[in-house]
Amino acid sequence: MPFFIIFLIIPLIEIGLFITVGEEIGLVSTLLLCVLTAVIGAALIRHQGLETLFSARRAMDRGEMPVREMFDGLCLAVAGALLMTPGFFTDAIGFSLTIPAVRSFVLAALPRFFDVQVMGGAASSSSQSRTYRRSPDVIEAEYEVLDEDREDHDKP
Repeated sequence: MPFFIIFLIIPLIEIGLFITVGEEIGLVSTLLLCVLTAVIGAALIRHQGLETLFSARRAMDRGEMPVREMFDGLCLAVAGALLMTPGFFTDAIGFSLTIPAVRSFVLAALPRFFDVQVMGGAASSSSQSRTYRRSPDVIEAEYEVLDEDREDHDKP
């Protein structure tokens, strides 16, 4: 179903928006507006991407895992791809992902749609213990392969 939306519904929305905007402001103005949003979006993504990179570096220097910064970086990468894609609908989604409050909302909403599991955090040198939240469907075990024939084949 997601591929259906991505490859059929979104282009149809974009075509409808291009026709509507083109009728209102003209073909050349519509095309220039698409180029302008791509240029503005690229500059905005570059600026916010560098801020996110520096923020992640500061978090790592404090011994923290930069989870929030990594999520912001992912959102900015998606926003950049959407802003480079010609269209007004994708630009609206891309520009919305550059707003920190929208990214916070998306991050808070993710656990409702996905089974999010935390598999540990950054371990500092003073504390090597990690807290894991395990799913009841996961069984952890150790095993050893015992194969007598294998030992015979390994000998020269």
